[in-house]
Amino acid sequence: MHGRLWGLAALTLAFAGGFLTHAVMPREEAHAQGNKRVFELRTYTAADGKLQALHSRFRDQTLKLFEKHGMTNLYYWKPTDAPLSGSTLVYVISHSSREAAGKSWDAFRADPEWVKVKTESEVNGPLTAKVESLFLEAVDYSPMK
Repeated sequence: MHGRLWGLAALTLAFAGGFLTHAVMPREEAHAQGNKRVFELRTYTAADGKLQALHSRFRDQTLKLFEKHGMTNLYYWKPTDAPLSGSTLVYVISHSSREAAGKSWDAFRADPEWVKVKTESEVNGPLTAKVESLFLEAVDYSPMK
């Protein structure tokens, strides 16, 4: 259990420390990472009153579709402290490479099953107000690579 807490703390620090770098990094540099496993830390801010619907969509459909398109589901969290506890989903998936990540996301977004799920789940408006993504690679001393 403590190892998982330390892992979450490390991911949080990596996200916080790398966010500014990611925000100002030109897109070309972000894609020049070669063919090694990458982790994607994603933070979703739910639209007002839509967090439970977002969790349901992930639980019931999205995770399976991610796997279908070559993404590896690793960790999914909800913050425990307000105000984020009422509006935020944080998760980490992995890809075999940055190139694979791009292909997986393109295939996922074009998947007729995803289009149907998204359309049906957003009949009363979008479930997300904001989506953030940060790509990470393991350092040489990381237990998970």
